[in-house]
Amino acid sequence: MELLGEGKKVLLGNEAIARGALEADVDVATTYPGTPSSEIADSLSAVARKMGEKGEAPFYFQYSVNEKVALEFAAAASHAGLRALTCMKHVGVNVASDALMTYAYIGCRGGHVIVTADDPSCHSSQNEQDNRYYARFASLPMLEPSSPQEAKEMTIEAFEISEKLELPVLLRTTTRISHARGVVELKPLKMTSKKGKFEKGGLTVTVPEVARKLHPMLLEKMERARELSNGSRFNFIEDFGGEDGIIASGAAYNYAREAVDDMGLKCRIFKIGMSYPLPEKKIIDFLKECRRVIILEELEPIMEREIREIAQRNDIGVEIYGKGFGKLERYYEYTPDIVYATLAEFFNLEWKYEGDVREAAPRPPVLCPGCPHRATYYAVKKVAPKDTIYPTDIGCYTLGLLPPYKTADFLLCMGSSIGSGCGFAYSTEQKVVAFIGDSTFYHAGLPALVNAVHHNHNFVVVILDNFTTAMTGHQPHPGTLLDGMGYEAVPMDIEKVVRGIGVKHVEVVDPRNLQETMEAMRRAMDFEGLSVVISRAPCILLKSKTKKEREIYQINQEKCRKCDVCITRFACPAFYHDEGGNVRINEALCTGCGVCPQICPFDAIEVKK
Repeated sequence: MELLGEGKKVLLGNEAIARGALEADVDVATTYPGTPSSEIADSLSAVARKMGEKGEAPFYFQYSVNEKVALEFAAAASHAGLRALTCMKHVGVNVASDALMTYAYIGCRGGHVIVTADDPSCHSSQNEQDNRYYARFASLPMLEPSSPQEAKEMTIEAFEISEKLELPVLLRTTTRISHARGVVELKPLKMTSKKGKFEKGGLTVTVPEVARKLHPMLLEKMERARELSNGSRFNFIEDFGGEDGIIASGAAYNYAREAVDDMGLKCRIFKIGMSYPLPEKKIIDFLKECRRVIILEELEPIMEREIREIAQRNDIGVEIYGKGFGKLERYYEYTPDIVYATLAEFFNLEWKYEGDVREAAPRPPVLCPGCPHRATYYAVKKVAPKDTIYPTDIGCYTLGLLPPYKTADFLLCMGSSIGSGCGFAYSTEQKVVAFIGDSTFYHAGLPALVNAVHHNHNFVVVILDNFTTAMTGHQPHPGTLLDGMGYEAVPMDIEKVVRGIGVKHVEVVDPRNLQETMEAMRRAMDFEGLSVVISRAPCILLKSKTKKEREIYQINQEKCRKCDVCITRFACPAFYHDEGGNVRINEALCTGCGVCPQICPFDAIEVKK
């Protein structure tokens, strides 16, 4: 296993963070999976399982029910004196933020590193918020790596800073850093299994009197953090001659560094690795030595504003360029072409801007062949009125947005389908069918369902139970038999949970039986009050791992009338038209789910003998 070796290895940025945690002798790691952070936790889970085969693993790993619980669990471990790591995607910090803001006040004992994986350009997210604001909002130190090697080193350093300041430390990555591969030097592991001890008597219960004492203490800690930033090896200057300067962080630094070499630029580069607090003394010296400075940072002009303020307060007359200059925008991730074109303009050089090459080859996502969600959507659309409102949620099933299903009308965040379903049910006279996945239901759907029951709202909730957290890589959740360590867990029964909350109309269906599913959906829509339909069938990718043989389906051309229902209404990617216009099934894509014969009005789809 790559993470357990030594020497030089090629690792993902996320894998490098996991390795850094191992080299730092982490004791507890927690997460709720979310791209682009998932591989950090998946790597630690795999290591824990591997080590567990030879005896007790020297650290504990948990896929928590959501990010807030993950943070709370790790915070408790830290206050027992253990080292902890918690990782999540950027919007996961929103979920954890209620705990995070107060956690900054009480601080930590054992080092605690909190990874926020941001997603400029929304590759796999509902927004592209800039979580550098959270460092400032909560008053917590932040580090930002630019390579896998740096990601590993910063993880180790973050534990050290955390223990020096008795504060959790934010480690911010972006999609390009999380998923970049690079050579990483792996040092020997010296992990030991430990138990902590909680020492009572500290300022750890934030009633107002205690909180008022803690806030000034937090600000004093951040002043010490500022000194650490000024001395940090991750904040450094590279001198290539000339009077102009570039200040950059994260992936933008990599592009700037390449541009300096490729374009022969005469300048000085200030690479910011510990980005909060900014190394003010170093920045003042750098600005005084430059005639002009351009700041390269993805998303918000956070460094730009703070550096402009530093220049103004210290009466430094340097020209500062940032957002709005060249191709620098506040949205989407930077590309090499954006940075090269901007620096060419800054240094008055010729450079042809090619634009965003991603626009040349769009690849719209689709539900997998055999995905049970497709059958659920097909059944619902067959019985629901045309003006039905479909609030949806975060998961594979969000792809219900696409034609021909069009079963996604409204989405805010994890769990919002049920909460917004309550609102639509009250505000309109239209039918409302809310979709939510099993992992998302445990994460954030439960409180909203309690709200729906208590207020007697009249709509349908469809829980798409495919036995896993499918979208992020088949991680376990509270409904699965094993946890992230590979240990037996206590699986929650969604049906019992829903009935226990007080939902009166509950049905469980296998969506692969279309007639049964349509009848259940019709009864749910006719019921006056809240109804829940649990559409239960395993993720087809999970099933394919265990089932070696499968039935393959084909089109009986003598029966086929080319009505195209299988293509235009069911829309399984395994169906296609051949050169003669005949409907065919791609055997390489067919998973043998057995749903498509049920939708053909001419019985033309049959098992291939």
